[in-house]
Parts: sequence; structure tokens; C-alpha cells
Amino acid sequence: MSDQETLKAYASKAQDYANLVSRTEPDGDLQAFLDAIPQGGRVLDLGCGPGNSARMMSEAGLQVEATDASPEMVAIAKERHGVNAQVQSFDELSAQNLYDGIWANFSLLHAPRADMPRHLAAIHTALKLGGLLHLGLKTGNSEERDEAGRFYVYYTEAELRDLLSDAGFKFNTIRHGEMPGLVRGPEPFMIVTAHA
Repeated sequence: MSDQETLKAYASKAQDYANLVSRTEPDGDLQAFLDAIPQGGRVLDLGCGPGNSARMMSEAGLQVEATDASPEMVAIAKERHGVNAQVQSFDELSAQNLYDGIWANFSLLHAPRADMPRHLAAIHTALKLGGLLHLGLKTGNSEERDEAGRFYVYYTEAELRDLLSDAGFKFNTIRHGEMPGLVRGPEPFMIVTAHA
């Protein structure tokens, strides 16, 4: 993500966002991800935000790398959760056959729709054969900015299935739900897992 207005929004509301999403125990989605990764496996938290998920992955015994395009989020990840996160955009993912799992939880929804195929291709390349992708996105078919100025792309399940297939992934599971955001009420989302 390199959308400057989105980055500015996260910079101004970094602590509020961290307080909204941070928790001390894995939720069902993170626990399923942890259970699916080999013991001591190597994972990437792609768009780690404030870093609480990366911390829980590390506490579960995984080798964790964490990246986020927001310097303010990376600072919170380091200071609050002890995560050695790095400031990095999605376009800087260049690893090959390295990770047992990649956790992209509501991060890639800030990337332009036209960029999603190449981001998914880079993720597929970065994963080991059979490696697991966790992907959280908001559902719909629009592109818009929220009241805080953050850019969002919404996807349908059918569109996402096609994108994953085109990138070489094998579709695994999907879960639909609703959750409140930083500045809006509940919005529909989908959590997808797929294997490289």
C-alpha cells in the first residue's frame, strides 16, 4: 500500500486503531492459522498493523516477520508488542519459496484493484509449496474512501476465487461475517484461506 491519504489516516489514528483491533488471545481465525502452520514454521504478517497478531504468532513458537506501510503502526508493533516489524509496502515482497504461511488480515483491501493480481502472485511465489494464505477482505464491488480518508477495495466471493485461482492458489475455506470499523458501523467481510 502506498496510498498517501490512507497512510496519513493511519498516522493520525494509529493509537485508536491499535486499541480497536488489539487483543490478548488469538481469535478463531488466528488460532486456525496457527494450528495449520508446522511447529516452528516461518510466517509473514503482511500489513501487520499494530502487531498484536504477530506477537501471538511468535508466542506460539513461529518464526515471524512483520511488515506494514505505516511507520506509525510499525512503531506501535515494536513498542507495544515487541515485534521487530519493518516499514514495507506490498510491492516490496520479493521472497521466493520462503514462508509456511502468510497472514494478510484486512491489509490488501487498501491496494488498488488493478494491483491485486500481482500482489497475489508475489504472495504465491513467497510461499513454500503447500504454504497457507490467510486473507481478510471486505465484501462488495466498489472502491471508495471512508470518512477517515482511507482507500478501500471491496470484493465479491466469486471475484476473489478467480483472482486466487489465476495466481495459482488452491481455494480452501471461506467465512463471511460483519464487523465494525474505525469510523463506520458493521460492514460485511470474508476470511479466505488458500494453499500455494
